[in-house]
Amino acid sequence: MTQPRTYPHGVTCWIDTEQPDPAAAARFYGGLFGWSLTDAMPPGAPGSYVIATQEGQDVAALAPGAGGTATWNTYVAVDDCDATAAAVAALGGSVTAPPSDAGPAGRTAGCTDPQGAPFRLWQARRRPGAQRTNAPGTWNFSDLHTPDPSAALAFYVPLFGWRTTELPGGAGTMVQVPGYGDHLAATVDPDIHERQAEAPAGFADVIGGLAATLPAEPPHWHVVFAVADRDEAAATAERLGAVVLDAGENAWTRTARLRDPQGAEFTVSQFAPQTDGAADL
Repeated sequence: MTQPRTYPHGVTCWIDTEQPDPAAAARFYGGLFGWSLTDAMPPGAPGSYVIATQEGQDVAALAPGAGGTATWNTYVAVDDCDATAAAVAALGGSVTAPPSDAGPAGRTAGCTDPQGAPFRLWQARRRPGAQRTNAPGTWNFSDLHTPDPSAALAFYVPLFGWRTTELPGGAGTMVQVPGYGDHLAATVDPDIHERQAEAPAGFADVIGGLAATLPAEPPHWHVVFAVADRDEAAATAERLGAVVLDAGENAWTRTARLRDPQGAEFTVSQFAPQTDGAADL
């Protein structure tokens, strides 16, 4: 049996989207990324929580949204949900949904950082988090967009043990959890260090990105999906009812920021390295 992918404390581990019309969202994302979708709620239970899979492995989830607003949510793995929620409050954040059990899957809490970006905690039990990542049609990273990156780090570093590094080629500020690459090497990715031998130092520890918000952009955790071809993915998204907000590229990726038919924003990213040695990452 394949070893499940697990996530140490402080590593982003799961994403889901809350949508006013989950069935319509399932048609959109299933058509865009080729996901298979199965409701995880027991028969007769209220509500729905639809697990998206690719090649039989969990990649994301869809759920009904509150207040008619569509959004993507990012979860951070924690060893102890209750203790970390208490630390969120002590560090100046807010606990918007107190710790509670999500059935046998795990324990979760809703939080907001001091700059206003919502995120969620996840103490895994039966469901450790995303099992397939970084392949086309799956979650790549979640990036924190915040009006004050330095103040945000003053909150997240003691909470999750993060550090940051600048990638070359204008690719931006990346967030690391020290030792995460070693964890991957010992579990699901034994060749990661050899494969990334020419990558920037500590690249195997990267768990997301950090960027300053644009004018009028609210603080949030922004979800990025890997795709084989940015232009093809953007065209497919448009055909399915999405709006392409902008596109760009750097030394590593070609990206497009999209708004889905119900208003949730996300990015598709094609790995297209322009630097020597980067193609093997």
